[in-house]
Amino acid sequence: MSTLGDVFKRLLVGRPMRSTQLGETLLPKKIALPVFASDALSSVAYATEEILLVLSVGGLALIHLSWYAAAGVAFLLLVVVASYRQNVYAYPSGGGDYEVATVNLGQRAGITVASALMVDYVLTVAVSVSSGVANMTSTPALKSLQGHEVALAVGIVVVIMLLNLRGLRESGTAFAIPTYAFMAGVGLLVVVGLMKLVGGHHLTAQSAHLHYVHAKHFSGLVLVFLLLRAFASGCTALTGVEAISNGVPAFQKPKSRNAAKTLALLGAISVTMFIAVTAFALTSHVHAAADPTQLGLPKDTHLPTVIAQVGSAVFGGSGSLGAYYLQAVTALILVLAANTAFNGFPVLASILARDGFLPRQLHTRGDRLAFSNGILLLAGFAVVLIVAFQASPTRLIQLYIVGVFVSFVNSQVGMIRHWNRHLPGETDPARRRQMKRSRVINSVGAVVTSLVLIIILISKFTQGAWIAVVAMAVLYALMRGIRRHYDKVKIELAPTDEETMLPSRVHAVVLVSKVHKATLRAIAYARASRPSYLEAVTVDVDTDETEALKREWELRGIPVPLKILDSPYREVTKPIIDYVRSISRQSPRDLVSVYIPEYVVGHWWETLLHNQSALRLKGRLLFTPGVMVTSVPYQLESSDRLLNNPPL
Repeated sequence: MSTLGDVFKRLLVGRPMRSTQLGETLLPKKIALPVFASDALSSVAYATEEILLVLSVGGLALIHLSWYAAAGVAFLLLVVVASYRQNVYAYPSGGGDYEVATVNLGQRAGITVASALMVDYVLTVAVSVSSGVANMTSTPALKSLQGHEVALAVGIVVVIMLLNLRGLRESGTAFAIPTYAFMAGVGLLVVVGLMKLVGGHHLTAQSAHLHYVHAKHFSGLVLVFLLLRAFASGCTALTGVEAISNGVPAFQKPKSRNAAKTLALLGAISVTMFIAVTAFALTSHVHAAADPTQLGLPKDTHLPTVIAQVGSAVFGGSGSLGAYYLQAVTALILVLAANTAFNGFPVLASILARDGFLPRQLHTRGDRLAFSNGILLLAGFAVVLIVAFQASPTRLIQLYIVGVFVSFVNSQVGMIRHWNRHLPGETDPARRRQMKRSRVINSVGAVVTSLVLIIILISKFTQGAWIAVVAMAVLYALMRGIRRHYDKVKIELAPTDEETMLPSRVHAVVLVSKVHKATLRAIAYARASRPSYLEAVTVDVDTDETEALKREWELRGIPVPLKILDSPYREVTKPIIDYVRSISRQSPRDLVSVYIPEYVVGHWWETLLHNQSALRLKGRLLFTPGVMVTSVPYQLESSDRLLNNPPL
């Protein structure tokens, strides 16, 4: 018979799965694409806007330069995708950037990458969900939700968490439809937009009639830096690309080949959609600004997003079916982009736990063969960020993409060293040419991603990126500390010849308060263990009760000597601890075994009435070397109700 807790857990998570069913949870490419690529694909919704927002400070004079930044982002995306295709073949275990950095650059670099990725995963959930909520609450039909953004965002994180706790395949199916719906929406946008342009129609955005006021003039190195900053902001399009290399174990066999094909699809689709949205934004003269006053509008004016304006221009107005569909699926994909992190974070945490950098509990799979502890940990941190930043995408995005570019740089440099290490031993000419080509790709990626990381740190550090940097440093120190602890414990637990030697004698002590069934069971169990010496010990806190205990002990003829410890201050714990320690001091090679009778109860409130002295004694005795503590349970009648329904 199941308890209410069992039923509730099964409704939320589902029935437990056997370890042999792990293959059933693995993902085919058609499901893996939306599971691992939703973050990268969703960035199409705001990458173009980030470029335009940076260049808007120079007015129309700089907006036309968006092409250069967009082309740079597209090129970098292709380079990174090509590089990660090599990663999934060379390192298919799912360690991704962490494994590449650890193997090729050393443990410190690996931990740096791991801390950066884990911070970025948490931020991915917080930013994606908050952005999706912001899009939803700006829709006229959902304006009633304004003011409840934090609660709504937290609720969405909980729902995504529960879907992932049910297992990869089920969550993948749930996220496949919205992701493909978004891809179809952008695809329809491209087709309709091209047909209108070919037919001679002019695309006009809602903001096309607006003009930038107080635009600044930039030239020389300042202009170059502004362009680089726009390029760096557009690099939000690259977030999530690394998720596939971290999730290779989740793919069906052949894992590496399927992951590489999925990564190629992701790159082709992302670049196509990003270039298309940017092209239509410039063709329809979309004007974006961080502050509406830059466009001569009141400060509290709500400006539609770039992709919403593009959809309106292509489909014939914001009230058209196509524009409404695009806005709906965009908001949905932004929310579901968090699922990429829910698939990457737990796998990475499991690998780190395996290597001793995180608690061991994160390495094991849950009832549904998902890494449940990692999923819960990610959701918890994301909720903290959402609450702390009031679900504000504007504030959260300042912390974003620092971590992912730290991992990009280390991964590219690590892969360069990987090729340098393997090239001398490779004799196949075709394979050598392929490795050299891959090294060139990684070298270009290392240079460009390093430049972008520097620009991001300079331009965003004081605006909030410092929080991400501090979080990475704290996590780095924490993981190093955990590893040192595990290494120290491993050395302490290494077996020696002393541990194989038997003790000279076993001195058994049964703690007694009264003569009852629990005490008699403990004495019988202690006698059955055949110690070298056995005695019962009680503490004299009440003279009358102690005399009564002595009389009953003698009356029953219990064949175990009873020792009475004096306690002038009516303490129970200290006299017993002192006596046990005195035995250990007198005979250091002897083993002292203490038997403590305990009641097994069936109600929570009964634990407040029983076993309190036993708990205190156990807590103190566990820290005494050479002392073994044995609890001898006695089940009270109330415990019968839990016999077939143990607590979770």
